[in-house]
Amino acid sequence: MLPAELIERRRLRVAAAWKSEPAALERAVVLVGAGHPIGLPGGQDQTYDFRVHPDYRWLTGCDAPAGVLAYDAEGEGGSSVGHWVDFRAEVTEAERVWEGREPHEVPNTRPLSEFAEWLRARAGRPIVGLGVPPSGTASDANGLERACRLGELLVHARRPKDAHEIELLRRAIAATARGFAVARDLLAGAEVGRGLTERLVQIELEAAMYRAGAEGVGYGTLVGSGQNAAVLHFAPSHRTIGPNELVLIDAGGMIGGYTADVTRTFITRPTRGQVADERQALYDIVLQAQIRAIERCRPGLSWRDMHTRTAVDLAEGLVSMGVMKGRGESLAEREAIALFFPHGVGHMVGLGVRDAGGRRPGAASAATPALKCCGVSLRVDLPLEAGYLMTIEPGLYFIRALLDDPARRERFADCVDWTRVDHLLKEGIGGVRIEDNILIAESGPVNLTAAIEK
Repeated sequence: MLPAELIERRRLRVAAAWKSEPAALERAVVLVGAGHPIGLPGGQDQTYDFRVHPDYRWLTGCDAPAGVLAYDAEGEGGSSVGHWVDFRAEVTEAERVWEGREPHEVPNTRPLSEFAEWLRARAGRPIVGLGVPPSGTASDANGLERACRLGELLVHARRPKDAHEIELLRRAIAATARGFAVARDLLAGAEVGRGLTERLVQIELEAAMYRAGAEGVGYGTLVGSGQNAAVLHFAPSHRTIGPNELVLIDAGGMIGGYTADVTRTFITRPTRGQVADERQALYDIVLQAQIRAIERCRPGLSWRDMHTRTAVDLAEGLVSMGVMKGRGESLAEREAIALFFPHGVGHMVGLGVRDAGGRRPGAASAATPALKCCGVSLRVDLPLEAGYLMTIEPGLYFIRALLDDPARRERFADCVDWTRVDHLLKEGIGGVRIEDNILIAESGPVNLTAAIEK
């Protein structure tokens, strides 16, 4: 349970944001739903792992299935910030029998069985469903517009991380660091080329994170070796990892709903007579681009500018490697760099692996060349502020689905050395991504994952 004073501060922040938009809030009753467990198909009497909606968790500090946090804009007793009521589902007999749960009183909450009556007492008022909207709160077009506006304001209030959130993130990162240390040792060992598979690396990495205190993983662990390292979200296979290969690992331990999101790429040791020059060159380009991007992480920087500048750095690196031809700015503007860097430079992280992204409240959709100049869509499109936690994850990949396309080869014939590309594809070079979690601060960027070796 979170301290009551912290919950109150968060709710006051949200209420103040909503009150600043009287046209959107009006006399609304806002319902923030936690969501419900979803059953596995086929009548297996099981559910998928439950993940509470992050808006609900942030405002309540818990993951109560079926919970509803209600906000009455008119308040009770003349309150200037409205009135919050936290409804929680009662423990059923079946849950006691099958799960061993026991009922206990939670301070400042009411039974969910009282929710319907509470809502009926506010009949005729606009109802806005946020989080996972409770059943029966569907809105018309005007209601949807109101919900979008209030939802934007809630997400924006969540973006700066408070001290409690940073502490949970540091704990999740410490567990993640232990997992990566084990993976690094495995990939430096004699088992490479002798039975060490992507799946075995995943198993040992996750086991180490759990032993170090992780309560779960924030997302499915990715381990790709050789050409598999070029697949952006590669699920570990039983492929044996060989010598002189790039191995990309993207993983994050989770504690209290807060997750780390870290990527490291390793080069396994060459056998006699092999050299890792091309793989090392690709790695060094990405690493230097990431170092420069992290240094740029300061309040006021537009995330679009961050992405574009990093794309230019990566393009110039590929020019130095003989893969691309021309100037970095032109290669980014023409979207040629998206052949090798087909994703955004990063995103917000924290309460889930894609935390509180999007645009500033009220900002128009950015369908401008500045956003699309590198051929990708961005998960974040706003200026950085102190307290934001961002991933910085540039990458370069040799993806056959993009690079074997005849139309792209014709379009970029003048700025890509396709003979060089074909050589690297034949070599199974794969790809490199390096990702850290950066806290934005007035004094400069704070790399929370710096202790995880690169």
